[in-house]
Amino acid sequence: MQEINTDVVEGPQERYQFTWPDKREAIRLANAPIAKTLRLDREKSVGRDGTPGNIDTENIYIEGDNLDALKLLRETYMGKVKMIYIDPPYNTGNDFVYEDDFSQDAGLYAENSGQTDDEGNRLVQNTESNGRFHTDWLNMIYPRLKLAKDFLTDDGVIFISIDDNEQDNLCKICNEIFGAQNYVATFPWRKRTAKSDVPFGVSQDYEWVLCYAKSDAFIASIEGKGRKYYKSPDFPGKEWRIHDLTKQTTASERPNSFFTIINPRTGEEYPANPNQTWRITKDTFEEYDQNHRIVFPGDYDFLRISKPVLRYWKDDDMKKDGENFGKVAVSTKFPEDIGMSKDGTKEITQILGGKYFPFPKPSTLIKFLISIHSSEDDIIFDFFSGSATTAQAVMQLNAEDKNNRKFILVQLPELVDEKSEARKAHYQTICEIGKERIRRAGKQIKEETGTDIDYGFRVFKVDSSNMADVYYRAQDVTQEQMMEMFTENIKEGRIPEDLLFQSMLELGIPLSSPIEEITIDGKKVFSVEDGYLLACFDDKVSDVTITEIAKRQPFYAIFRDSSLENDAVMANFEQIFATYSPQTERKVL
Repeated sequence: MQEINTDVVEGPQERYQFTWPDKREAIRLANAPIAKTLRLDREKSVGRDGTPGNIDTENIYIEGDNLDALKLLRETYMGKVKMIYIDPPYNTGNDFVYEDDFSQDAGLYAENSGQTDDEGNRLVQNTESNGRFHTDWLNMIYPRLKLAKDFLTDDGVIFISIDDNEQDNLCKICNEIFGAQNYVATFPWRKRTAKSDVPFGVSQDYEWVLCYAKSDAFIASIEGKGRKYYKSPDFPGKEWRIHDLTKQTTASERPNSFFTIINPRTGEEYPANPNQTWRITKDTFEEYDQNHRIVFPGDYDFLRISKPVLRYWKDDDMKKDGENFGKVAVSTKFPEDIGMSKDGTKEITQILGGKYFPFPKPSTLIKFLISIHSSEDDIIFDFFSGSATTAQAVMQLNAEDKNNRKFILVQLPELVDEKSEARKAHYQTICEIGKERIRRAGKQIKEETGTDIDYGFRVFKVDSSNMADVYYRAQDVTQEQMMEMFTENIKEGRIPEDLLFQSMLELGIPLSSPIEEITIDGKKVFSVEDGYLLACFDDKVSDVTITEIAKRQPFYAIFRDSSLENDAVMANFEQIFATYSPQTERKVL
């Protein structure tokens, strides 16, 4: 009826918005609590020097759903990540593995999106390019990006690789989450050379890297050729450079800048070009000349100029540019050596000895993105890590510029195809491919450069909470079973290290913090960050142990409720800390 009606069709007032079925649920999902934690896998971890089973490293690799991981890491790493790079699954029409709780089947989707009436009759055609084809992907990416924003520093930035299928929708989501004013650029990345057997006879050879900043504090830059500075006897110890004194404005646009400059020392005249006026006005010329800001032809034998130019002092440039001194703005045209998808495949094949991961990005691409806005101890985060290209890029860049960037990677332990080359090589999951790549890439970089950087990574797995499930129905348990439940509140099979890292997450202490095991009164005590946190989860902890820990005056002290020796120790617990370290934050699990 709307298509054939000649009058305005009645209905709700239209407004400009970007929405889809279950968007509200996607927003809720980002804030929904979870009863999970991260458990260290020491055997699969690698130390700073590449030693297996060691955890003296500041890099993190997490196996599990990235939505859970983002929620677990948010409090600890909020506002601490300088750069996020992600390469999420593209919506090519194939099923992807991130199926959250609100995914809908076709029938329910048609009902919620208004494609069927109350009797179930179809109202519109649901083509691949319409409706549900995009909805599941949008519901997957939205809560993850909403959480990701919280991780960025004020001058932080996120780069997202995407193809044509969802680029437009991804821009709309990012505009909503990060703000349209924080859109930086879209970088075109050439993934392949042109193919001939393609739809419409047009080969789509480019993908896109969307860039959004956390705020206007973000400034990108790369090493440039550098400005040419001069030294002259008239200004000893003060280097300077020259810059064009004209501007691309007409006489009618800037009448005050359309005048003839006269060299006060020679009387030579330099009339303004009516289509290219001076940068200064007639009123400010004298001030600039007195401050030695204008250089005339003939002032210096080494200069070949035919008209006046501006002089800029190197000290002023350094003060203005700060950390970006000597750097230039970044072009959206990637350098020629960035490489294509085939280069990423060649790279991982060379490292692992086989084509075990489809269409990996070349590390040169991610290394370039990292280089334009990171340095020193910055954290680089990738929660769709795939084959762990980001980890390799971080290590390569650190080896080149001797910085200490750290990476946090998250990857779902998705099973590889049973018929794939990876499965034949005994890789069961994508995580196994990624971790092995980091190990081998680190070893290769160390052998090639000899640089002493962090080649390790601590491996964690998303798992259920360490605390025992205390929910029950009265008819399902006996009184004796209830008493047993209340004697131990930690799940069976969980070890002290599990409790330590859960506590660190809850207290906002980075998972990469140095950890030392010490002995106090015969009990094992974890010392985190040189005594910032002291934790003891051994059995039969006495007053003596608690007193010795309190005397060390940690910021945090953690114990297990069931590990205290008796009720008397529990009664004296608070008094001991009140006596020796009243400022210590105490926690009993």
